[in-house]
Amino acid sequence: MADRKKALNIALLGTRGIPANYGGFETFAEELSTRLVERGHRVTVYGRSHFVDPDLRSYRGVNICPLPCVQTKYLETVTHTFLSVLAALFKPYDVILICNAANACFCWIPTLTGQKVVLNVDGIERLRKKWNRLGKTYYRLNEFLSTLLPDRAVTDARSVQQYYLREYGFRSPFIPYGAPVQECKSLEAVQSLGLTPRNYLLYVSRLEPENNAHLVIRSYIESGLDYPLVVVGDAPYAEDYIRELNRLAEGRKVLLPGAIYGVGYRELLSHCLCYIHATEVGGTHPALIEAMGVGCLVLVNETPENREVLGEAGFLYPFNDSKSLARLMLRVCSRPHQYEQYRERAQRRVQDSYNWEAVVTQYEDIFYELTAD
Repeated sequence: MADRKKALNIALLGTRGIPANYGGFETFAEELSTRLVERGHRVTVYGRSHFVDPDLRSYRGVNICPLPCVQTKYLETVTHTFLSVLAALFKPYDVILICNAANACFCWIPTLTGQKVVLNVDGIERLRKKWNRLGKTYYRLNEFLSTLLPDRAVTDARSVQQYYLREYGFRSPFIPYGAPVQECKSLEAVQSLGLTPRNYLLYVSRLEPENNAHLVIRSYIESGLDYPLVVVGDAPYAEDYIRELNRLAEGRKVLLPGAIYGVGYRELLSHCLCYIHATEVGGTHPALIEAMGVGCLVLVNETPENREVLGEAGFLYPFNDSKSLARLMLRVCSRPHQYEQYRERAQRRVQDSYNWEAVVTQYEDIFYELTAD
């Protein structure tokens, strides 16, 4: 093992960049990079110039490197990561951490100059409905390359770890995401939407079909509840789907305020009556553990990954069953005081299993192991 006191030079590629303003990988990039800097490492995060402030060069001690990309649904991720890999190739990085299995095909390039490469594969992305046959085939190929090209490939859910073992005979280290265990007392975002604490239902996700915002809205309508439903999120290249959501919400107590980040996001989580998590694809979803960390009463779509995160700290409804979700909404919102113990269970589970400092230590261990020579 290398000297644990040695400061490493680390680059993080494959996300839209920080500060986090999109999804789970961006939150991961911000939390991991800033904590590594606090431990004395030098960290650079490569971001997409249309997502991050092009004049921003440092954030909480992390170096920021914005680069362009081809802004289409099928090419944005891979073109940006390819440019990032080339830009990082002759920099003095000890380790490069790349996010997203779609980028596995680039993992051999940094090894040309002796850089070590760690890949976070995320979930089984080829299952997302937005990909056509070519996109699904590309992801399938890169799943396989994930087992060959990086020095380490990390999975963020036990179920994804088992998938790679079953499909490819590949054993990957498991490192989850983290979340803070702390409620937000302020109410500015809640009040700005005309809401009152513990009197609204909350859904937060990228507005893409496999995250099932449409199913949540239909279940809410069927439940007949009088509490408002707040659907927070946005997504590039999803204009038709978002129009469908607005059509479903028309004339109902459904608010679609778009994407909300930072303190406003945590305020909405902290003061909701219950939180609905409806994703069907992906590994460990940061949004779910963040909701649990603030003590939300969570209603969760039953997938292996979601069941793994939730444990006994909330309520599962059968996979994509809108009628069951409607009944669960009505049951929980009619007698919320009977389920207060689940809020405490959720926070304890995050504290025990999804602690950011423990996550950072596990990545740091891998980085030191790879640079030991």
